[in-house]
Amino acid sequence: MAKFRSNHSRSNRKDNFMMRAVVVTILLVGALVFVFLKGFNSSASDTYAESSKRDNGFREVQYESDYHASHSDFQEPIAERNYLPKDDAEVIYHNYYTLGYNEPYEQASWVAYKLTKASLLEPNVKRAKNFRYDKSIKSYSAVHKDYSHSGYTRGHLAPAGDMAFNTTAMNESFLMSNMSPQIRPFNNGVWKELEENVRDWAFSNQELYVVSGPVFYDDNPEFIGQRNKIAVPDAFYKILIDNYGADKKAVAFLIPHEKTDTHLRDFAVSIDEVERVTGIDFFSTFFESDQDEEKMESTFNVKRWKISEKRYKQRVNNWNKE
Repeated sequence: MAKFRSNHSRSNRKDNFMMRAVVVTILLVGALVFVFLKGFNSSASDTYAESSKRDNGFREVQYESDYHASHSDFQEPIAERNYLPKDDAEVIYHNYYTLGYNEPYEQASWVAYKLTKASLLEPNVKRAKNFRYDKSIKSYSAVHKDYSHSGYTRGHLAPAGDMAFNTTAMNESFLMSNMSPQIRPFNNGVWKELEENVRDWAFSNQELYVVSGPVFYDDNPEFIGQRNKIAVPDAFYKILIDNYGADKKAVAFLIPHEKTDTHLRDFAVSIDEVERVTGIDFFSTFFESDQDEEKMESTFNVKRWKISEKRYKQRVNNWNKE
């Protein structure tokens, strides 16, 4: 009996030791798996952020490493588009932007939309290649061939880069109603620089209201076109409203239609100035009071809009020479 109990006691110690060893092993393995998964998730998140930054063309904005795109539709109901200009143009509502069409000049007087940080963080879809006439225009829009061999490019008013968050928006940006004749050094130069800065500003300010269009100083402008006659603008404007949060601000850019080495800040003007040269009433129903409208439209401070010096140098040294 004593021998049996003695042998039994040694067996219990051995079994207990084995059980403790198994438990310790399980804990160690669990800890290693936890550390590995944590590192993997962090790496994957950072990789996503870098991929988003690369796809959207941002070089100066630091993306959050824990952001995961969840927005697939940025279509605004027509009833909520209270930021649209007021003029005599034919108003056309597309899914992701609105335009006022100027039939005598066969192009939009203005194109308006809201640009958001969330839409910019969406992976870019493939850039469209085909320009299509706009069936929504009652009298039909200009067509692709109207620009062929004219010496002018089909300049986007709502940039393809702003509409890259889904295929429908991208295709809509290639409608001919969204085009205006631009010389190549302007389209690929100062206009491109402004568009890329606007995307930076939309990202850093959460959202912007953007209105772009042509300016005609002469009542008898140059016309191009094989089938339709399209007026060549003397200048272009872009108006920006940051109405998000407490730090509200506005600015406009009025740029002569020419190749230029002038700094972008020197083209900054008030919204009132763009209204004066275009005859369009912008944001007439947008602000809560006439006092707010007057303040936002009559004043601007370009220093509140950080302009990329890197892009300016790139434009002067490279884009203007292409």
